[in-house]
Amino acid sequence: MDEEGPDCGKPDFVLLDQVTMEDFMENLKLRFEKGRIYTYIGEVLVSVNPYQELPLYGPEAIAKYQGRELYERPPHLYAVANAVYGAMKRRSRDTCIVISGESGAGKTEASKHIMQYIAAVTNPSQRAEVDRVKDVLLKSTCVLEAFGNARTNRNHNSSRFGKYMDINFDFKGDPIGGHIHSYLLEKSRVLKQHVGERNFHAFYQALESDERSHYLAVMEAMRVIGFSAEEVGSVHRILAAILHLGNIEFVETEGAGPEQGHLAVAEELLVDHVAELTATPRDLVLRCLLSRTVASGGRELIEKGHTAAEASYARDACAKAVYQRLFEWVVNRINGVMETRGRDPRRDGKDTVIGVLDIYGFEVFPVNSFEQFCINYCNEKLQQLFIQLILKQEQEEYEREGITWQSVDYFNNATIVELVERPHRGVLAVLDEACSAAGTITDRIFLQSLDTHHRHHPHYTSRQLCPTDKTMEFGRDFRIKHYAGDVTYSVEGFIDKNRDHLFQDFKRLMYNSSDPTLRAMWPEGQQDITEVTKRPLTAGTLFKNSMVALVENLASKEPFYVRCIKPNEDKVAARLDEDHCRHQVAYLGLLENVRVRRAGFASRQPYPRFLLRYKMTCEYTWPNHLLGSDRAAVSALLEQHGLQGDVAFGHTKLFIRSPQTLVMLEQSRARLIPIIVLLLQKAWRGTLARRRCRRLRAIYTIMRWFRRHKVRAHLAELQRRFQAARQPPLYGRDLVWPPPPAVLQPFQDTCQALFCRWRARQLVKNIPPSDMAQIKAKVAAMGVLQELRQDWGCRRAWVRDYLSSAMDNPTASGLFSERLKALREKDSFGAVLFSSHVRKVNRFNKSRDRALLLTDRHVYKLDPGRQYRVMRAVPLEAVTGLSVTSGRDQLVVLHARGQDDLVVCLHRSRPPLDNRVGELVGVLAAYCQGQGRALEVRVSDCIPLSQRGARRLVSVEPKPEQPEPDFRCSRGAFTLLWPSR
Repeated sequence: MDEEGPDCGKPDFVLLDQVTMEDFMENLKLRFEKGRIYTYIGEVLVSVNPYQELPLYGPEAIAKYQGRELYERPPHLYAVANAVYGAMKRRSRDTCIVISGESGAGKTEASKHIMQYIAAVTNPSQRAEVDRVKDVLLKSTCVLEAFGNARTNRNHNSSRFGKYMDINFDFKGDPIGGHIHSYLLEKSRVLKQHVGERNFHAFYQALESDERSHYLAVMEAMRVIGFSAEEVGSVHRILAAILHLGNIEFVETEGAGPEQGHLAVAEELLVDHVAELTATPRDLVLRCLLSRTVASGGRELIEKGHTAAEASYARDACAKAVYQRLFEWVVNRINGVMETRGRDPRRDGKDTVIGVLDIYGFEVFPVNSFEQFCINYCNEKLQQLFIQLILKQEQEEYEREGITWQSVDYFNNATIVELVERPHRGVLAVLDEACSAAGTITDRIFLQSLDTHHRHHPHYTSRQLCPTDKTMEFGRDFRIKHYAGDVTYSVEGFIDKNRDHLFQDFKRLMYNSSDPTLRAMWPEGQQDITEVTKRPLTAGTLFKNSMVALVENLASKEPFYVRCIKPNEDKVAARLDEDHCRHQVAYLGLLENVRVRRAGFASRQPYPRFLLRYKMTCEYTWPNHLLGSDRAAVSALLEQHGLQGDVAFGHTKLFIRSPQTLVMLEQSRARLIPIIVLLLQKAWRGTLARRRCRRLRAIYTIMRWFRRHKVRAHLAELQRRFQAARQPPLYGRDLVWPPPPAVLQPFQDTCQALFCRWRARQLVKNIPPSDMAQIKAKVAAMGVLQELRQDWGCRRAWVRDYLSSAMDNPTASGLFSERLKALREKDSFGAVLFSSHVRKVNRFNKSRDRALLLTDRHVYKLDPGRQYRVMRAVPLEAVTGLSVTSGRDQLVVLHARGQDDLVVCLHRSRPPLDNRVGELVGVLAAYCQGQGRALEVRVSDCIPLSQRGARRLVSVEPKPEQPEPDFRCSRGAFTLLWPSR
C-alpha cells in the first residue's frame, strides 16, 4: 500500500519505453516478484493471482483509496471500485466492471473484493434497509459459489457458470437492490468430471465430508438472505435425490413370452430413496425411469419402454435438469429478496446501476466440447466489445477535449464472432438445423455440414479440410482460430447437449411433487401431454441470445475492466511462468490495449490534478500559482522544463504524447519530494509542539484551579461534618469521612490518624488510673487475637491474680498468698501478671492439676496439693511465645528458649469454664511490649510443640459428656478433651 519506487517497475504499462511482448512481460514479472500484483493500462487493471494471502485488503486499505483519483495511489482493485462508484455517483450514469481471465486467474476473488469495497463505503447514515441489501449482496456470493463452483485441475474454486450482477443505487449512492443473471451452468459436471476434479461444492457440503466450515458459512448466508428452514431442507433433499438418481443402473431381464427383453432397475431401493426425497409416488418414479408416454396424432397416449441406453440417457438428463432448475431457483430466490420495490423516480430520484461481470475465461482443454465452444464464443463477444468500447472511449474523450482523433489499427475479431453466430451459416445455426432435421442426424453429419459451409473461412478448419494435420481426428474434430489462439473441438455430444432434451414425463413428475419448493421449479409440468407446444429453443440459441443481451447491456454502461492473469498451472505462490502468462497476455489483447492507449497520447490528466502533482518543479507554480488559470500555470510549468512540444492542451485536460515526458517530470518531482517533506515535517512538528505547549499550559492552569476548588470544598465539608466531634460520649465515632481528592489523600490519612489519637485521648483521660493496666492488656490482646479467635474475654473485668481471690480460690487463697509472699522475698519480683489453676500434661503423657503463676520475673508451675510448692520456674525473658486455638477452649502452650514447651489448660475457674486465655495472652503481650521485645502469638487448631527435642502436636476435641477438661495421649500426640456445653 506504500508509494511505489522505480524498483517496482512501471505502475502503468502505458509508460513502457517500448511496447513489445518482452518489455511487457519483464515489467509484469518484476512487479509480481515485488508483491505488486496490480498494474494499470490506462484505466484497465491487470491483476495477477498471487495464490497466497497478501496484506492488501481490509478497512485501512479501503480508507486509503476512498475518494481518491485513480492515479493517486498504487494500482489496486479498490482504486477501480472507487472509480466506478465515483463515476456512477457524480455523473448519475450506469457503470459496469468486466472481470475476465482464464479459470484460476482470480476473477471470483476480484469480484468479492469489489463487492466488499462498495459495501464498506456506502450507507453512512446506517439505514437498516440499506444494510440488509448489502448483507444480501455479500452473502449471495457465498451461496452461488456453493451451487455454481467446483474444484477443477486449474482452480480449487472454479466458477462453472457466468455471473452478471446489477447493483441498484439511490440518488445518495446507497445500494437499494440488485439482480443476478447466470449464464451456461456446466450441468454436465453433475454426471462426470475429469480425473482430479470434483462435482459442485454443494454436494460435498451437504454430505459434510471435510466441508463443515464451508457448510456452516453457506447455511448462515442462506439464513441472512432469507431462505426458510423448509426451503433449505428441500434443497438438501433435492441434492440427495440427484446423488441417488445417479447411482441407479438398468438391467435387461431375459425370459420367454411377453417378459422377453424386459428392462428393470438393478437396485429398486434407490428408487424408494428418490421417491421419498422428491415427495413423489414410487411407481411414477419407476415408470418415468423405464418408459415414456407419447401422444399419437389422434391424441392417443402410448407408453413406450426404454432400452437400457435410453433409460440411462433419460436418467442423466433428469439429473442435469433437476440440478439446473435448483440452481436457477436459488438465483431467482436471491433476486426476489434483492429486488427493488415501490421505487418512484419522481419521489425517490433517479436510480443508477453498477454492473459486475464475473464470467468464465477462455478455456482450452485436451478435449473441448460444446461447453468450451460456448465459453470461448462468449469471450470472443466480450473481446469485441472491449476493443470497441476502448476505442469509443478514446475517441469520445478526444472529441470532448478538442483533440484531433487518429485512427488506430487493431485486430478485429468480428469475423470470428460472425463465424459462430451468423444466421443460416454460422456454427450455431448449422447445429440448430442438425438438431431439428428429421431422421437420424449424428455429430459426424453435423461436422460434414460445417465443413461444407465454412470450407474457405480463414478461421475454420478440420481434418477433412486439412488432411495433413494429424492433431485432429477424422469425423470428430474441427478447429477455430480464436483471437486468443487455436482451439480444437470434438463434435461428440454437440447435438445432444444443444437439444438439452428432457422427456415430459419427468416434468410432470416433478410438478406433481408434494414438496412446494421442487414443484415451483417445474411450472411447465402442468401442461397436458396432448397439448401442442412450440419447439423449445436449443441451448446454443438460448446462450447466444443471452450473450447478445449481455453485450447490449454492457454497451449501454460506462465500462471498467479487470483483466486477470494466472501466473502458473500448478497454483503455486510466488512463481510466474513466462510462457503461460505470455499466452494469456496475447489472448487478452493487452498489448493492443496498450497500443490503443498510446496511439495518440500516452497519458492525459486534468489540469488541477497535474498541477497538484508537479507544481513543486516550477517556481511559477509553487506553492500556489498567481496566473489566470490552471491551464496557463501548466503551460508555464512545461515551458520551464522545455516540454511544450510534446503535449497538447485540451479544454480541461493536458495530453502527454510520449512516456519519456512523464518519466522526466516524475524524476524531477522525486528529487524535490524529500526536501519538501523535510520542510513540511519541520513546520508541522513546530506547529504540533506549539499547539501541545499551549494545551499543556491550559491543562495545568485548569488543573491548578480545579485542585484549589476541590481542596477548599473538601476542607469545608470536613469542617461541616466534624463540628459536633467534641460532644461526649462518642466524640465523633460514627462520623463518615468524605472521600478526598487524590492530592489530599496523604493529608486525610494523617488527619484520620490524628483524629483517632485525639479521640482515644478523650476516652482514655476519663479512665481511672487503676484500670489502665487492664486497658493496655486488652489492647495488646486485641492486636494479636482479633479476627483469629472467636472469643477472648474482652467484655469482662480481668482480675489477673485469680489464685489470690477468695471468690475464685475460696479454700486455698490464704495458702497461695503465703507462698506468693515467700517467692516475692526470694526472687524479688515486682508484680503478679497472672495466676490460675491449670491442667497440665508432661512428656511422660501424664496429666496433673497444677497452678500457673506469671510474674514480671518468672513463670512458675506450682503444685496446689502441696501448699503451692514450686515445681518449675522459667525466667520470663526466656519465654519467646505462646500458642492458643481459635475456639472457646482454654488450651495454652508456652514456648521458652532452651526449655520444654509447657502445655496447660486453664480450669477450676469461677464461673466454670470462664474464658481467660485472652487475659493471659494480653497481660503477657502488654508486658513484653513495655520491655521492648516481641512476643510471638500463634493461633492454630493443631499446635506443634517440643519436649526434650521431640516434636509433638496438641489439638482440642469437644466432648459434651466430659465433666472437666483433661488430656488424652495417643500416638505421640495430645488431645484436650473439652466439655463443650
